[in-house]
Amino acid sequence: MTMIYFVRHAESPFIEGKERSRELSAQGSHAAERVKEMLLDEGIDAILSSPYQRAKDTVQPLADALGLPIAEQEDLRERMAGDLQGHSFLDAKKKLFQDSAFSFPGGESGKAAQSRAIRAFEIILNAYGGKRVAIGTHGDIMTLMLQHYDERFDYHFWLGTTLPDIYRAEFEEGRLVNLARLWSEHQEEG
Repeated sequence: MTMIYFVRHAESPFIEGKERSRELSAQGSHAAERVKEMLLDEGIDAILSSPYQRAKDTVQPLADALGLPIAEQEDLRERMAGDLQGHSFLDAKKKLFQDSAFSFPGGESGKAAQSRAIRAFEIILNAYGGKRVAIGTHGDIMTLMLQHYDERFDYHFWLGTTLPDIYRAEFEEGRLVNLARLWSEHQEEG
């Protein structure tokens, strides 16, 4: 059994043109410490991340506490939405999830983003078979990776995720056999 802990990044203020370098807000940094506390006793063997700063920053406290490096994986980066052409953020996301072949100008379709991420993810599954791996990730790309294994992971799943969020996915022989949400907005702090 291979355990993958998908850690969706914590709150990060949107800054136009700073997709790769956006850092966490003060609230996001506090939440990253909670992520560390939640995963500290899970027996994590390795930590990987999207190359985007907010994803790395969310798993950095855990990496520091465990003495593990964060291995960046370029193909786990977030899907580029592109020019939303006047659509609201939520309407644009819905459109992208409803039609996997659709992309906005300068953006990436769900099919293209999923294909890129799954190629990288399957290498991770093979390289870390039987291990526990935390992955610093993003809402769209996490949902698209999970959707590859189970089509129920769609726009409505994405809409229900939070900043941050943690899902423990159990894989057996390349198949997703169980998924549990570990993050709770209402859990006790401290």
